[in-house]
Amino acid sequence: MNLVRSELLKIRTTNTWWIFGLGTLVTLALAFLVNAVNASFSLSGEQDLDSVPAEQAEQLRAAASDVYQAANLFTSGQYFGLLFVMMLGILVVTNEFYHQTATTTFLTTPHRSVVVAAKLVTAALIGALFWLLTTALTIPATFIYFAAKGWETHFGEWDITRAILLNLLAYVLWGIFGVGFGVLIRSQIGATITAVVLYLVGTTAANLVFFLLQEWLGWDWIGKLAVIIPSTASTLMISGTELPGSPPQWAGAVVLITYAVVTGAVGTLITRRRDIA
Repeated sequence: MNLVRSELLKIRTTNTWWIFGLGTLVTLALAFLVNAVNASFSLSGEQDLDSVPAEQAEQLRAAASDVYQAANLFTSGQYFGLLFVMMLGILVVTNEFYHQTATTTFLTTPHRSVVVAAKLVTAALIGALFWLLTTALTIPATFIYFAAKGWETHFGEWDITRAILLNLLAYVLWGIFGVGFGVLIRSQIGATITAVVLYLVGTTAANLVFFLLQEWLGWDWIGKLAVIIPSTASTLMISGTELPGSPPQWAGAVVLITYAVVTGAVGTLITRRRDIA
């Protein structure tokens, strides 16, 4: 715990954490606005599904439910929130090399595995803190919005509770991803830019590849393989109801947990063997 406290101190003594926190709040507000407009359209019953393909129409009908839209609003801001948490996880590692404190850290605590474990725990705590902050804002906002519309939030029902808790798991695991990424790329700027590009551009490109393969080959199961993309798995986890043609929520959780375990193990092994000086 002393190591964890020292890692938290390193984060608190830089300006980055509150910049990312402010960015999270701004993107949260924008995401909630977009989700609120989408909920209003979906729950108004004004959608014309006659000209929509059968499978897509089924998904739209499933999404046009109080539970799905409430879960979507309760977990607003996840997409960019996870990005900021990952970048903070990267900084937990790369700050050591940027501020040239890595040698001192490992001389003070020669057991490198313990140091890495402390960094992983710190990143997980940061993720949990960001989840707590965003959820504390989205829950009352959703209640107010749904009350104004006269809709039922279904808060307390298992589908909603599960989505909120799985959102917590996603925030924690993406913090761990950030640590693993920072271990692979020591450069703070290099690691941050690479992670942002992969997250924003790579996700879209990978989903497009799966979609084109599905359309070309005509195999529906190929589209479901998109769940192996971490950000897609995170989005799947917070859906209030299972959408037709989509993998179950637990599949997204399994994918993220697997990534986290592999990332943590690889990061520990690399740090133990790599020359720090």
